[in-house]
Amino acid sequence: MNIETGHITSPPVPKSLEATGLTVVLMKDILLKTMFRMSLTKVTEVARTICLPIPQTIELIDIARGERLIEAIATVSATSSSEASFQLTEAGKARALDALSQSEYYGAMPVPLDLYERQIAQQSIRNIQITRRQLKIAMGDLVLPPSLLDDLGPAVSFGRSILLYGPPGNGKSSISNGIRAAMGDRIYVPRAVVHAGQIISVYDPIVHTVAETSDDNPSLLRQTGNRFDNRYVYCERPTVITGGELTLDMLDLRFNPVSRTYQAPLQFKATGGVFIIDDLGRQEEPPQAIVNRWIVPMEMGYDILALQSGEKFVVPFDTLVIFSTNFHPNDIFDQAALRRIFYKIKIDGPDQADFLKIFALVAKKRKIPLDEEAVVHLIQNKYPEIRNVYSNYQPVFLIDQIIAICEFEGKPYHMTPTLIDRAWKNMFVRDETILR
Repeated sequence: MNIETGHITSPPVPKSLEATGLTVVLMKDILLKTMFRMSLTKVTEVARTICLPIPQTIELIDIARGERLIEAIATVSATSSSEASFQLTEAGKARALDALSQSEYYGAMPVPLDLYERQIAQQSIRNIQITRRQLKIAMGDLVLPPSLLDDLGPAVSFGRSILLYGPPGNGKSSISNGIRAAMGDRIYVPRAVVHAGQIISVYDPIVHTVAETSDDNPSLLRQTGNRFDNRYVYCERPTVITGGELTLDMLDLRFNPVSRTYQAPLQFKATGGVFIIDDLGRQEEPPQAIVNRWIVPMEMGYDILALQSGEKFVVPFDTLVIFSTNFHPNDIFDQAALRRIFYKIKIDGPDQADFLKIFALVAKKRKIPLDEEAVVHLIQNKYPEIRNVYSNYQPVFLIDQIIAICEFEGKPYHMTPTLIDRAWKNMFVRDETILR
């Protein structure tokens, strides 16, 4: 019986070696490599490392013992643990070295790709329904017009693709992060998957945030570990954020020729979560080429990856892709590409009323008292210089500048028209010709 966590069904603990979906040969090689590389002898240590329940670990060890690859270690000390210990025989070490020459992967047993596909369906990002209240709370202190939430809500609930565009400094990145926060639930991420005998590492502590860990009592050999398959890690829904550094090869399987192991590409690590492409148009690759790479995944719900041998295979694509750009979409995409992005949402700067709300919120958070004369000076004398174009980043910039001046001069935080002028001077660079 599967365990329910929220609305997501957990992957069940395998009750037999056959239930893992793996071949005995593959599991045996990983067992030998793990014991060899990590010098493990205790059953509980081995079980915890290869992420199998203890009964199945013992069964696997017994199979290897039957082939004289593993042997029991005799214990003679009265203080020794009652737990049985094992070590590799010379034949076992030779077999481990041979297996390592083919692949350096050891540790957690992988999950067959077809089994992971079933888990993805259980925890699909498209199963999430976001309410207006959830979205508003997730946006935190962001001051957003109600019409923007009207657009964002259906886009997030649909779970397909979103293009956020508009002038810089108006919170597109913050809104993208708020979308992820609104989801609020957790999923199961495999430590590794296997396809055609090739193991691909998926769990990445840089991308995935562990939500729950299990503590086994190593003295209880009948423990099966967690209430779910320990080949998975229980995580927050992942968020992958890339910016100007994104290149197309980062979306392909990464093969390490030295260790002969594979790393999953970024979008596969983001399965069940959000993939944010920030500052689109700043990458070396043209924006059109980047979007073209996503057309099949976004439309068909699957991606195509290639092994080092050239063999291609299909993997599920269950990721909310958010493109964020300061460019007008018509300047960087053709209409065919735009048609394939399900939601196009413009993020404009605030009007004067919302700007003042943001300014007051930032001042309160930074513990600097508002001064009516200074604020009037800002609105009536400074903003006309830039045709009254307000941006969300400006209150933080101006107030932090004022704080820096106060701290440098050893004065309490305060706000004056003169300080507004000094802060304003650093927000823009005057157009001029510099002689060199």
